[in-house]
Amino acid sequence: MALQDMELDTLNLHVKKITALLLAVLGASSLYAAPVQAQSATPAPDNVTFDVEQLFAGTCGFCHSAGGRAAGKGPQLMDSPRDDDFLHSRIKNGKSGAMPAFGGAFTDAQIDQIVKYIRALKPREG
Repeated sequence: MALQDMELDTLNLHVKKITALLLAVLGASSLYAAPVQAQSATPAPDNVTFDVEQLFAGTCGFCHSAGGRAAGKGPQLMDSPRDDDFLHSRIKNGKSGAMPAFGGAFTDAQIDQIVKYIRALKPREG
């Protein structure tokens, strides 16, 4: 691998870490800024690269501990008894006073990817 390729790989890794950190800080700050309100951002297009695990860690992980595997400020999501339609609706519309609505930030297809990620959660080894 050429030096330039290694530098690009290192740069890409730093960009991913910064993005995850920024999402975590923004998610955490929104909890203290005001009562929970719907997100007003325009959803990202479906064809944009969407790293669900990174998004979950930065956006949802503040309340859903251990990547959704344990309860925190929000409930444990791994092995949730709620059906997919409920999870989709809760992510999209939120819950007054408890969880912000993300329907303005994510498309229905992206929310479906988040639900699929939640369904695939397994206990961490180690």
